[in-house]
Amino acid sequence: MSIFEPSEGTLVVVPSLSLPQDELRRITGARCYEERLLFLLLTLRRPGVNVIYLSSAPVDPDIVAYYFSFLPDPQEAAKRLRMITLDDPCAQPLTKTLLSRPDVIEQVREAIDGDAWLVPFVLSELEEELAALLNVPLYGPATSLAYYGSKSGSREVGLEAAVPMARGFGDLRTRAEIEDAVFSLPGERVIVKLNDGYSGLGNAIVPKDDWGRTRFSADGETWESFGAKFLERGGVVEEYIEHRPLYYPSALARITPGGHSDVVATHDQVLGGPNADVYQGCTFPARTEYRAEVGESAARIAAILADRGVVGLFGMDFFAMKTDAGYAALLCEINLRIGGTTHPFGAALLTTGASYDPGSGLLMDGDRPKYYTATDNCAAPCLRGRTPGDVVRTVERLGLGFDQERRTGNVLHLLGAIPEHGKLGFTSIGDSREEADELHRITRAALCGG
Repeated sequence: MSIFEPSEGTLVVVPSLSLPQDELRRITGARCYEERLLFLLLTLRRPGVNVIYLSSAPVDPDIVAYYFSFLPDPQEAAKRLRMITLDDPCAQPLTKTLLSRPDVIEQVREAIDGDAWLVPFVLSELEEELAALLNVPLYGPATSLAYYGSKSGSREVGLEAAVPMARGFGDLRTRAEIEDAVFSLPGERVIVKLNDGYSGLGNAIVPKDDWGRTRFSADGETWESFGAKFLERGGVVEEYIEHRPLYYPSALARITPGGHSDVVATHDQVLGGPNADVYQGCTFPARTEYRAEVGESAARIAAILADRGVVGLFGMDFFAMKTDAGYAALLCEINLRIGGTTHPFGAALLTTGASYDPGSGLLMDGDRPKYYTATDNCAAPCLRGRTPGDVVRTVERLGLGFDQERRTGNVLHLLGAIPEHGKLGFTSIGDSREEADELHRITRAALCGG
């Protein structure tokens, strides 16, 4: 079973951001990230598939129409889509609000046609409760296995898989444990990470000689606030890799309910923020110098997690660097959830009809490979106040849309963040690395006014 290419049944898509809300509030337009999974509307090209898509706030009809424009029969597909909104964009996860609305849960139950499974953005106890109420299986790892997606659990699995990692210590909580770990590691500074941090926002770079100069990835963070989170959630302390240039590849893998695991993509991540560790976008595939090593390490990790009962899509982040013996890739963390590289991969897969070749690590459209460059953070003041439909029409008018014949061009996402935040994302697909990068550059310049 694959959520990218289901043959039949109902996908109940619950893109709830069931994550630590303190970090989530630091992301501009975070509530619009519920739209990241709208690429799943493209699965409606298969006549046996139905989609129920839930959201905290209504999704602009022009956004839905945009995704339908990729389908061969939009009108027929529309009959198999049910958009259900809570019309309540409050500051709590979608699923938490949904559980307090039995009327909406009944709407979902009535809309399910035949076999179904619930596809969450993040799987927490809230999504497990919802799945039980709907009596449908979950496509994601059980919360009892969540430890393996924490920073400490990642180190444990990496060790078992014999995957290289930075030196460090896991399962820490107190200031004393942090101090012991800091001074047990080499180098002038270390990196401290919260177990459940995401997008790099739970990280801190600590100079050994002056903790007052600690650089927190999250704006406004202090040792008082960070220490309280660390005490509650736990975390790791690892050596800070000073080697430059340093690359940031990742792997995307899936495990079926039957226990089959495979790696479906590798990427190079584009990072930003004060510590250059906050996810901004990605390129596919990862560089040839370390692509195979990343894929092999990811496959070993996926096999171990499959044995432990993990199901669904998940990502693994790595560091890569050039050494005297060639390139080396070190495991950074495992993210047992749909991540930032999932929607670009899904969009590219479903629009081009390509398939992943594990031997080469390429997406192949027949004998032609596909490449893409993606961002979640195209933002400019000139975009604020515009509508999603207006931006879509602008992209098409400039010849930057998706060419159905060549199967190259842009696929837009996060369109709902445009009016208030002047922000969107897009995936630029080309027949070469150079074509994808150039299209991405031109599109960003066109949207951001140069």
